Amino acid sequence: MSLDVMRGFVIVGMIVVNSASFVNSANHFAVYPLLLHAKWAGFTLADFVFPSFVFMVGVSIPIALRDASLTRATFRSIAVRTVRLILAGLVISNLEWAADWTENTFRVMGVLQRIGFCYFAGAILFLTVSARARLILATALLLLYWPLTLIPSPDGIPTDLFTAGANFVSWTDRALFGDFNYVLDPIGFDPEGLVGTLPAIAQCLLGVAAGQWLLKNARQKNAPRDLALAGAALALAGLAWSFRFPFIKALWSSSFVLWTTGLAAILLALCHWLFDCKQWRGPFTTFFAAFGINAIFAYILHEVASIMLGGDLMRWFDEAASSFLSPRGASLVPIALFVLVIWTPLYFLQRRGWIVRI
Repeated sequence: MSLDVMRGFVIVGMIVVNSASFVNSANHFAVYPLLLHAKWAGFTLADFVFPSFVFMVGVSIPIALRDASLTRATFRSIAVRTVRLILAGLVISNLEWAADWTENTFRVMGVLQRIGFCYFAGAILFLTVSARARLILATALLLLYWPLTLIPSPDGIPTDLFTAGANFVSWTDRALFGDFNYVLDPIGFDPEGLVGTLPAIAQCLLGVAAGQWLLKNARQKNAPRDLALAGAALALAGLAWSFRFPFIKALWSSSFVLWTTGLAAILLALCHWLFDCKQWRGPFTTFFAAFGINAIFAYILHEVASIMLGGDLMRWFDEAASSFLSPRGASLVPIALFVLVIWTPLYFLQRRGWIVRI
């Protein structure tokens, strides 16, 4: 239950954050700054949700594959799911391009593409190498990624980690994809770029380690405490590293990985204590588990349905709420209604025990 609820909590967070960004840019609604991503270096609540989901992808892998071995059938199943995630990501990333390709640019990378790559690497490595080897690999990826970001760019732009796109990682995405970037600029970048997927894979592997540890120790009385302490240690290490290698979500900086992984592990420890150890149940678990059970489907559904946020009805709710709430508080009303709209079909699936596998 802890995994379903936390996955659901994170997906709802992603929906809220994406909705806040949409109504802020399209409708010019005032929103709380914590619900918007840091423009480049820095950290907000919005920056926490996607890395938490990558971590949870890793946590889920040992639980889903605990009795599996890398047979041809297993590899085919993992590969097919990876391809489905990437293809779904290409569709979601390019809905605007499909509507008008003369005005919009095709985007190669995206959220689901990154999840697909992380899932494939995490699943294959879980089935082929030891837990120690995976942790060594994750550590190496994080340590080597730092100097990789500092390599001088061949285009002559001085490297500056505090300037958006002025680094070797962003240059690589520009060299590979040209204009097919999320931020179009002479030094444009993609927050889900290809090279930045390497530290995301490391984050997924840390999730694999947490999931494997939970499988072994879930029944231990001190498991929530120990997991929370491990999370706190990772978060503090990331915070200390950030003074030299800053938190940059768009680069998926190594300090950002440790910081967000640590926070996600603490949240998972709390969920494990509440919903697995204490067996707490209620409307809270029912609501968030509906999102968590069909997490990828929920994400795709909200992306497709996000056009609703720009409609007159949502503007009406914002204006009505503005009569008794602050402008920022009022903007939460249409966002909350949108979350409920997405929840409705998910609850229908939950009641019938149906899972949409993507």
